Parts: sequence; structure tokens; C-alpha cells
Amino acid sequence: MQLHYKKIGEGQPLLILHGVLGSLDNWLTVSKTIADAGYAVYLLDQRNHGRSPHHEQFDFTTLAADLEKFIAEHSLQNPILLGHSMGGKTVMQYAVTHPGTFAKLVVVDIGPKAYPPHHGELLRGLNALALDQIESRQQADELFSTYEPNAGVRQFLLKNLYRTDQGTFAWRFNLPLLSRDMKNVGDAIPASAPVTEPTLFMRGEKSDYILDKDWEAIQEQFPNARLETIAGAGHWVQAEQPKAFVAALLTFLEE
Repeated sequence: MQLHYKKIGEGQPLLILHGVLGSLDNWLTVSKTIADAGYAVYLLDQRNHGRSPHHEQFDFTTLAADLEKFIAEHSLQNPILLGHSMGGKTVMQYAVTHPGTFAKLVVVDIGPKAYPPHHGELLRGLNALALDQIESRQQADELFSTYEPNAGVRQFLLKNLYRTDQGTFAWRFNLPLLSRDMKNVGDAIPASAPVTEPTLFMRGEKSDYILDKDWEAIQEQFPNARLETIAGAGHWVQAEQPKAFVAALLTFLEE
């Protein structure tokens, strides 16, 4: 599968993978700051998201295989891997199956443990939008607000709307497949030989994705890991506190 991507800057390759229902566009702003620090930043759309192809196979083994193929096709040496949420699980899956092929690992607001499905209401709302009858993004936002009261979350999701050549709206992500297989996004990353590469786990102070009680098990799987908590941030750490996020990231990368 040929993943859609954008490259910004020159230097050591740093690959960024977005979360579920997101796309590489979510990372454009902070990626420019990271690139200015001397990195070649590769922003990837994972399969069934953004402008990458849709495919029926969708699990972390497959997503990690997509990442492996991308690294090989672009002849990237000693890359740094960064993933948020679903993307964090993808890079962890890659790390446990391809040790010694990357320099450092950054996992943003997700752990290797299993998570119960919790996007049901969002998916119901997205599926309830009759896109062939919607005439504007504002109308879509008003209809979607019945299911999601948070304007920021609505704005994030509705970025995936685009107009087709026929003038109607459509989703960039593969909504039917994600609605069916969203449970796969919560799968645990299986324990294997410890991942010894330097690893940074970042979490939002207001998020409950990585709990204090999770840390011991994380360190067993990633013994060379440390945890950074970003004050004032929830799950979307890089979007809610971009300056603090980039500062913590660059400090880790430059060590």
C-alpha cells in the first residue's frame, strides 16, 4: 500500500503517525517547528484515513507493516518514530516486531494496554449525517452537535469532509470500515522482548489514557522509557499545548 505523506525539512528522518479519525493535516503546524530544529519530518496518512487508500484489512499488525514498507521504500536510515493515540500503538507494534531499525520512539497519550471501545457516540453521529443532503460544513456541524457538544472535537472530525467532483460531501476516512472495526483500535500491543531503544511517553495532564498505575507495566515492555506529563493538555496534547509539547519532544530528541 502506498501511503500518502508530506515531507517537511531536512535532517534525521522523523515519522509522525496521527490518531484514529485524524490525518496528517492535524500535525502540519507543529511539524514545521520540529523541522526547523533540524529534522526531516514525514507526516503519514495511515490506511483508511486522509488521502491514503482504503482497505478491508485494519489492525496494528497491518498498520505496522505499512510503516515498515514506507521506511524501506524511502530508504530511511535510523528514523525516529512518533505516534499519537492509534498512531502511538502503530509505532509500538512496529517497535516490538522490528527492533534495532529505529533510533528513538515517541508515544503520545496512549499505552500498550487494551482499551475498551469508546467512540460509539461519535460514530453514530458521523453515520447519521446524510452527506448527499448536506449543503455546507456549517450545516454538518449543526447536525453533528446533537451527538458531540464539544466544538473542538467537531471541528477536528469535520476536517475530514471534502467535496467530490459531483459537488456533494464525502468522508476522507473509511467510515463504514472504522464503524465496523473500531474495536481493533483498542487492541493491546503484545508483550515481547523488551524494546530497549530510548522511548518517550507523553500524556496530557487532563487525559486518562495513561494512568499512574499503568507505568510499571509500560516500563517492563519499554525499560528505557520515561514519562512526560504536559500541563493543561487533554488527549490531543500537541494541539492543546503545542509549545510545551514541542519543547518536551525536542529536549528528548537532542539528548
